[in-house]
Amino acid sequence: MLALIVRPALTSLGDLNPGTPAFNLWVGLLFFIPVAIGGVFGLLGGYLTDLLGRRRVLVWSILLYAFSACAASYAASVPELVVFRCTTMIGVSVEYVAALAWLAELFPHPKQRESVLAYTQSFYALGGLMVVGAYYLAVTYAERFPAIRDGHEAWRYTLLSGIIPAIPLIFVRPFLPESPVWREKRSQGTLKRPRIRELFRPALRRTTLITTLLVACSIALGYGALQHTVRIVPGLAEVRNLAPRQVEQTVSNVQMFQELGSLTGRAIFALLVVRVVTQRRRLRICFGPMLIAISWLFFYAATHSLALLRVGVFLATLLFNALHSFWGNYLPRVYPTHLRGTGESFAVNIGGKTIGVSAALATTQLANVMPGSGAGARLAYSAGTVALLACVAGLIGSFWLPEPKGEQLPD
Repeated sequence: MLALIVRPALTSLGDLNPGTPAFNLWVGLLFFIPVAIGGVFGLLGGYLTDLLGRRRVLVWSILLYAFSACAASYAASVPELVVFRCTTMIGVSVEYVAALAWLAELFPHPKQRESVLAYTQSFYALGGLMVVGAYYLAVTYAERFPAIRDGHEAWRYTLLSGIIPAIPLIFVRPFLPESPVWREKRSQGTLKRPRIRELFRPALRRTTLITTLLVACSIALGYGALQHTVRIVPGLAEVRNLAPRQVEQTVSNVQMFQELGSLTGRAIFALLVVRVVTQRRRLRICFGPMLIAISWLFFYAATHSLALLRVGVFLATLLFNALHSFWGNYLPRVYPTHLRGTGESFAVNIGGKTIGVSAALATTQLANVMPGSGAGARLAYSAGTVALLACVAGLIGSFWLPEPKGEQLPD
């Protein structure tokens, strides 16, 4: 959602001009601060997931991010938008970890569990397509919608659509079962109290450090590069002279290709997950081609034509989301029941959403000094540079990735 609305929101709330150092700084901060804060609180959410149960934390985190997204649509200033984006990302960060632990423990059969985790993560992309649809409708029909803060700005209606996930949740909540593994251990009094320091005891230290580093490299590809692709679109020669509404419709069209790549990548991973056995090989299948795709996208396609940009962003997002799905399947298999939420949360929220997301700041600041024919080209080259470094670090780090011991979840 932020990739689509950040440019019009900053122009409206902050009276900032795209491509200027002040604008780039606020873009970087809007990408970094909410996700970093979400990561810190997400670590707490992982701890609460192990302490209070998967279902309870899952439900409340979804409600938090849905209503925070709604509140953000009424923001009157950039700092206010940042605050509501922070609470949105806290909910998202907690929900992701709770959902992984919950799903992994609902399905004890290894192949079934792998498939369920992979296929359910495919629906992540459908949420992205919903956002693209909401933005396109808002851009096209904003004047017909009820006013928000005495105006009809498309980015506000797009944020407002974030309340949609809460609606089905209200109806399905009574039917959601608690994790049988967690519930049984809790009722028998054998569930150990989770402690973060246990993640660094000798048996788990290497797993925690390597997964944290590699998740950081993975998330850096998204926030340091792919999230900025739609901001390059207005600078293309084919788009530059279009009417404002047509520009935003073109932006949403490119984002649609990105989300279709996301859906395809997760679906392909779901098909391959039970066929490629070793985790290191799965990881290299994602990182290796990503290195090629990201180079072609940002150093050539993004500065030459809209058609090439669509193809490039589809392929790069396909590979990125296969990589994202990898962690959803891998992390539940390397931590015991009482630490599953905490361990997943440390890798995803500290590694990915605190360390990895700092790539957004690196990209936006590097764009100020990167050579290029315009703001779009400078942004493309800076995003490509940051993504290349993340890919290389990920490939090197994959050699130290611990393989899970057996197919069953650790007790």
